Amino acid sequence: MPSRHLLPTADDTRAFGARLASHLRAGDLVLLTGGLGAGKTTLTQGIGDGLGIRGPVTSPTFVIARVHPSLVSGLSLVHVDAYRLGGLGELDGLDLEASLEDCVTVVEWGHGLVEGLSEDYLEVFLTGEQERTAVVEGHGERWRDLDLAP
Repeated sequence: MPSRHLLPTADDTRAFGARLASHLRAGDLVLLTGGLGAGKTTLTQGIGDGLGIRGPVTSPTFVIARVHPSLVSGLSLVHVDAYRLGGLGELDGLDLEASLEDCVTVVEWGHGLVEGLSEDYLEVFLTGEQERTAVVEGHGERWRDLDLAP
């Protein structure tokens, strides 16, 4: 069942991302869905902070994908922006399957494009620019009992 989270500020969005990171493990796929300015990259910054990765996390719009290794012998973060991808062929060219098992993969604009990479994935729907709302929906057995309460 989806959970809803109010994120009044960018700092709240980052803190929520850090809290989400505490539930992530190698092989997890997180899809971020929302319009321009909805906070997808801000949420990813929080996930990166929670994972202890080398940053800074910025939008990978023009490079499509960026790998952020861990600074604390933990998980690396693969941050993908699928907005500019023309379809599955271009997605295959990124070879995300090769890193999926060893990293946490976060894909902005991935809805309808990357769900097939894993049977289990987490999707976060972000709305609003000033005061954000995040609706988190788990897909597959891995996310059945997810509880993101603070």
